[in-house]
Amino acid sequence: MVEQLRHEDFAPHVGKRFRFEGWHPALHLVAINSHDQPAAPGVTRPPFTLLFHGPVGDVLPEGLYRADIEDGPTLEFYIIPIHTVARDRQEYQAVFN
Repeated sequence: MVEQLRHEDFAPHVGKRFRFEGWHPALHLVAINSHDQPAAPGVTRPPFTLLFHGPVGDVLPEGLYRADIEDGPTLEFYIIPIHTVARDRQEYQAVFN
């Protein structure tokens, strides 16, 4: 069984580059948002969301990817481009329920 990722697994990597398999530009992890709700029954961790910034114009498609973290491990998770109001970046999120 694969261990569930927790927000603590990502905390040391805020501000670092994440390189996603099959896509050249890197994304930067800019924030971890913990949700003020308990874990669902049978789930051992509370939900959280990762927020990433990436370059404009070259959007990483939504999907499950392996990510190599700068000076860190390689992890696999689902990431989604989100509507971005700022014109200088594209934002992404990864939601862990």
